[in-house]
Amino acid sequence: MSKEFDLAALLAERGAERYELHSRYLNHQLPRMLHTIGFDKVYERAEGAHFWDADGADHLDMLAGFGVMGLGRHHPVVRKALHDVLDASLADLTRFDCQPLPGLLAERLLAHSPHLDRVFFGNSGTEAVETALKFARYATGKPRILYCSHAFHGLTTGSLSVNGEKGFKDGFAPLLPDTAIELGDLDALDRELRKGDVAAFVVEPIQGKGVHEAPPGFLRAAQELLHASGALLIADEVQTGLGRTGDFYAYQHEEGVEPDLVCVAKALSGGYVPVGATLGKDWIFKKVYSSMDRVLVHSASFGSNAQAMAAGLAVLSVMENEGIVAHVRRVGELLFSKLRELVPRYELLHEVRGRGLMIGIEFGRPSSLGLRSRWTMLQAARKGLFAQMVVVPLLQRHRILTQVSGDHLEVIKLIPPLIVDEADVNRFVTAFTAVMDDAHAGGGLMWDFGRTLVKQAVAQR
Repeated sequence: MSKEFDLAALLAERGAERYELHSRYLNHQLPRMLHTIGFDKVYERAEGAHFWDADGADHLDMLAGFGVMGLGRHHPVVRKALHDVLDASLADLTRFDCQPLPGLLAERLLAHSPHLDRVFFGNSGTEAVETALKFARYATGKPRILYCSHAFHGLTTGSLSVNGEKGFKDGFAPLLPDTAIELGDLDALDRELRKGDVAAFVVEPIQGKGVHEAPPGFLRAAQELLHASGALLIADEVQTGLGRTGDFYAYQHEEGVEPDLVCVAKALSGGYVPVGATLGKDWIFKKVYSSMDRVLVHSASFGSNAQAMAAGLAVLSVMENEGIVAHVRRVGELLFSKLRELVPRYELLHEVRGRGLMIGIEFGRPSSLGLRSRWTMLQAARKGLFAQMVVVPLLQRHRILTQVSGDHLEVIKLIPPLIVDEADVNRFVTAFTAVMDDAHAGGGLMWDFGRTLVKQAVAQR
């Protein structure tokens, strides 16, 4: 007789093997990287914007699982919704019926996007982008997509074609023949549109890499150029959507912008069940699904599953009932203002930018001779090492998890759960100030770690 499956017992028995299991069976470079930078911790539990390690020490999450944990970890409303949908024993994914939950979630999403009409549900942000690319090409009858340098739209083949970071593309050619322009460059957009083969322009209103916002007026002007040429505007709100920037969508910060297709994912999941959604105008969907013969021309095996739909409905309910967008605007402004006050205090601190709870902290070349020589040493080895020098002590000494905002960038990106409060803000600012004080002191453990990073960077060349 087979032994009954016991998840708790399995974790108790083999949980300590986590890094060894990853090294042996998954991406072997991940544990290697974590060991190298001292991020190889063992986290036992989590709640809200905090998690606790094996020693019971509390850590503040300023990363939110790359934005997935919009409501923090294990929000009780989302948990209850998932328990309820499992207990309901629904006849899910028959593929030949119409369950109510997808329609209800689409209705709630579209209520925040009144110029859009229909929704396709997939399983991730990259799938949402893939859907938008396919729909735009079919609806316009044109092949080419424009995108921005330094953009990130996903890593599957179609979305990788509009990824603006060369490092992600190396070795995966040939990709689709799409074209990059600089964020904010209307002249370049106009030149490409004049060639007559552009289906759409896909853009993050605020780029995740480096946290760069579209210049004021750019999205509205781009929309006008696109529509005059019979092309579509696709807003990638996978990371910026659902309140992250202080509006439900980041494109809503600019009046009159009404994208033809909008991609969302990440926070819609509640941190539990992967889900992506592509919202679009009625005519686009009706052109793609133009007849019963084309009813399955674009679909996803797990799309619209009951667990994902329940999680999404619960997330939107919490956002509306708890005033999450207004909270983000208020707490984000507090964090932003406190960080901006530090810029004139530290010569290594170049700029603080962003909106809501999506904030970039950029470091730059200092003026004093002693710091400048150390900075030059790091830059000669590998650009981005100083930002890593800040991220590591934030975690190791102050138990705050952050990330460097892209390879070869001296920028830290803060994308905490949208529920962080004033105490969390003060904790981060206090810790960040202490790290910057250490950096400007010109010695200590931080620069010792910097020399270690330099040796590793040189050894990998």
